[in-house]
Amino acid sequence: MPTTASTDFDIAAILSTLGIKPVSEGCSTGKHLFGSGPVIDSYSPVDGKLIGGVTTATAADYEEVLARAQQAFPFWRDMPAPKRGEIVRQFGDRLRAYKKPLGQLVSYEMGKSLQEGLGEVQEMIDICDFAVGLSRQLYGLTMHSERPGHRMYEQWHPLGVVGIVSAFNFPVAVWSWNSALAWVCGNVCVWKGSEKTPLCSIACQHIWNEVAAANQLPEGISGIITGDYRVGEWLVSDTRVPLISATGSTRMGRLVGSRVAERFGRSLLELGGNNAIIVTPSADLKMTIIGAVFGACGTAGQRCTTTRRLIVHNTIIDEVLDTLRAAYGQLRIGNPLDQHNHVGPLIDKAAVEAYMGAIAQAVEQGGKVEVEGGVLSGPGYESGCYVKPCIIRVKDSTLPIVQHETFAPILYVMGYEALDEAIAMQNGVAQGLSSAIMTTHLREAELFLSAAGSDCGIANVNIGTSGAEIGGAFGGEKETGGGRESGSDAWKNYMRRQTNTINYSTQLPLAQGIRFEF
Repeated sequence: MPTTASTDFDIAAILSTLGIKPVSEGCSTGKHLFGSGPVIDSYSPVDGKLIGGVTTATAADYEEVLARAQQAFPFWRDMPAPKRGEIVRQFGDRLRAYKKPLGQLVSYEMGKSLQEGLGEVQEMIDICDFAVGLSRQLYGLTMHSERPGHRMYEQWHPLGVVGIVSAFNFPVAVWSWNSALAWVCGNVCVWKGSEKTPLCSIACQHIWNEVAAANQLPEGISGIITGDYRVGEWLVSDTRVPLISATGSTRMGRLVGSRVAERFGRSLLELGGNNAIIVTPSADLKMTIIGAVFGACGTAGQRCTTTRRLIVHNTIIDEVLDTLRAAYGQLRIGNPLDQHNHVGPLIDKAAVEAYMGAIAQAVEQGGKVEVEGGVLSGPGYESGCYVKPCIIRVKDSTLPIVQHETFAPILYVMGYEALDEAIAMQNGVAQGLSSAIMTTHLREAELFLSAAGSDCGIANVNIGTSGAEIGGAFGGEKETGGGRESGSDAWKNYMRRQTNTINYSTQLPLAQGIRFEF
């Protein structure tokens, strides 16, 4: 049942702790904060109140940030990687000190639950820990040469300025995934955060500034620029920025990818997800319901890994729907800073309109509403951004609305007969981010994880689609963009590979036995 319970929350004190003034500068080169463009206001979807204003970047401000980044790069590049790791370690420690207020700001400005806000800051801490170890493991390779008296090896060098474009739903964690790795690899970073959550970006920059000042680092190792899509276009189009890491919608990714490709830059794209859980007859239904409900309703359905489709064997689909209805009836919707609540608001009223439009389209296309959606109103819901998680049963997985990713808590449930059919349904969308199967049969699990199984970048067994650990590479295929961030060997995205050959003989033999004599 919905609850409008509130919690004591002093946003002014939190902003002060994080060094943020009522009107903050939305550009920074490190030590100095500035911004001379128009002010954009940040309103909380929690209660609709104005949090503060942020100055945006002008073209001149942007040039200042890029110039400082370029100036800082040689210094940072030439610092030994383990020493760069030590700086990142200190940044992780500062995040530990600021975990509570930063997590509260994330929750209030974005609208996710306080547990998720604190968890997002913990992800930042975890990736810093990972990056510290990585700073001593930027390994190359040695190869045997076909020429006598020769040695071949590979090594990796930093790229330079890394541009980071992040989305509102993870306003701090995704930046840290990129920046922590890019920093230990020897790059400097310029971050364009979402204009929907600008104060989170500024808070992170303030925390970095403390570390930079304590270590007497030059300006430009970390920089931020704030503004709308036009500010992002400056970054994406800039030949001085060899890599753009962009997180957001598939539509945005197409624009970024094509623009960066035009100038022969690199892009690391983390885009949309239309994620599914396959539920087999052998599934543990208690685990299944927990995974499906959190996957579909966590962050109010505003994760790229949100569960949007549930593909259930026909012999158990009615039982699964009955259990889901009961579970959805227990969901508490309200102020995300109240830890008794499960579901907070959508980011803004435009997201609410998209949610309502998707439900209407699903019904028009033949879907049957199993758990009714709708917008909540009354005390505690004054922002107009609170909606009810909705379940819609569909017979055809190819319906246009099912193929579309709606960033809201809408779960489409459909049946299947054979596992091959379920896998084909799971793969039968344009996106390829996260996927899962619930089964206690080894053969079903192994088929799902095989080359003939899920075509997603993430494939899970007996856990849901939502959430990921920083130790593994995060990303997906097809219209998800193909990028990989966070763990494993994702660090290679932020470096350039160089092959070296050393001749330590007194002769100059040519490759492939070619003779060139005169």
